[in-house]
Amino acid sequence: MKKIAEAGMKGKAVRSDCWVRITLADSGGIDLKLASKVEPMYGESIRKLVDDELVALGVANAQVELEDAGALPFVMMARIESAVRRLGMEVGEGYLPEFAPHTQYETQRNRFRRSRLYLPGNQPKLMLNAGLHKPDGLILDLEDSVAPPEKDTAKLIVRNALRAIDFKGAERMVRINQGELGLDDLDFVAAHNLHLVLIPKVEDPEQVRRVDKRIQEILSSKSIDRPVYIMPIIESALGAIRAYEIATASRNIVALTIGLEDYTADLGVQRTKEGTESFWARCQVVNAAKAAGVQAIDTVFSDVGDMEGLRESVLEAKGMGFEGKGCIHPRQISVVHEAFAPTDQELDKARKIVAAFEDAQARGLGVVSLGSKMIDPPVVKRALHTVKLAEEMGE
Repeated sequence: MKKIAEAGMKGKAVRSDCWVRITLADSGGIDLKLASKVEPMYGESIRKLVDDELVALGVANAQVELEDAGALPFVMMARIESAVRRLGMEVGEGYLPEFAPHTQYETQRNRFRRSRLYLPGNQPKLMLNAGLHKPDGLILDLEDSVAPPEKDTAKLIVRNALRAIDFKGAERMVRINQGELGLDDLDFVAAHNLHLVLIPKVEDPEQVRRVDKRIQEILSSKSIDRPVYIMPIIESALGAIRAYEIATASRNIVALTIGLEDYTADLGVQRTKEGTESFWARCQVVNAAKAAGVQAIDTVFSDVGDMEGLRESVLEAKGMGFEGKGCIHPRQISVVHEAFAPTDQELDKARKIVAAFEDAQARGLGVVSLGSKMIDPPVVKRALHTVKLAEEMGE
């Protein structure tokens, strides 16, 4: 029986992607049947890419069908590799695109994380221009947005995207799967200039420690000395109760967030716009994050057509102590940024506190005062954060 495997997407609605079918043969080399919208311009390059990759992956004789709908090389490489892996062949680390220069920037522990945009890991068309929307972070998702039969291909696309796409300075995030599947995800993405890993459905700090340990093993094996940060997601009643233990499970945790779709499902209640059913859990996450010295990040707002509702939700989150919110559509990003921006009154007060702090430092005073009021260090820290945020937004 012939060994056949395929991967990818085809059809009139497909764009920036491809479909490939590989049938192993006993002889004859690589016989490629190519159908591409860009064959007149790039047919020769595509043929060379297919030949080079199959040779590198150990495929010497095969019939290959490739339908291309404008896929960039990194996408084509991932789809071909996925088909080869589905044939049951051992391919080692796979066939990797070169790191593009614009993928080499780093992140910082305390950078702003006001917005993070979720992108399905098996949809490269949504990744290509995502950085143009200027989110603080981009999440290449391997979990809920990817159907189980496509998870093997998604991690290859995400790995290649991390090496190829210009995300315009956005923090490069990946949400892995749960348990052993998530640890396997790390083997494919952790060493490719990944900035931050989101761990879904965390209920036990040991889940975080296992992920952190695997990341450190991978980075060490590649002699990579820059960190990969962690953001656990609280999505259950038990997770909410253990939020502080989770938030302090690793020194590489920089933020704690909550996912309300799964949380409300765990409670057996409907998620409402008012959010009374999740108020306690959100407070728990904020308090756990603040006590642990990390950022508190709010859940997504699921109605992409309700911009006013989103604005109100962000303002509520800001008032509770959250510093960021998830986004599921690019149009939400600007609203989130504007709502998290300091008001004129907040900025004016913060600048006065910062000025008083700088004056006290210049005079060698150990106490900061504004008028007749003493200013505590946490207040100064919050004021410095407010001024920095305003400066970043050009205010």
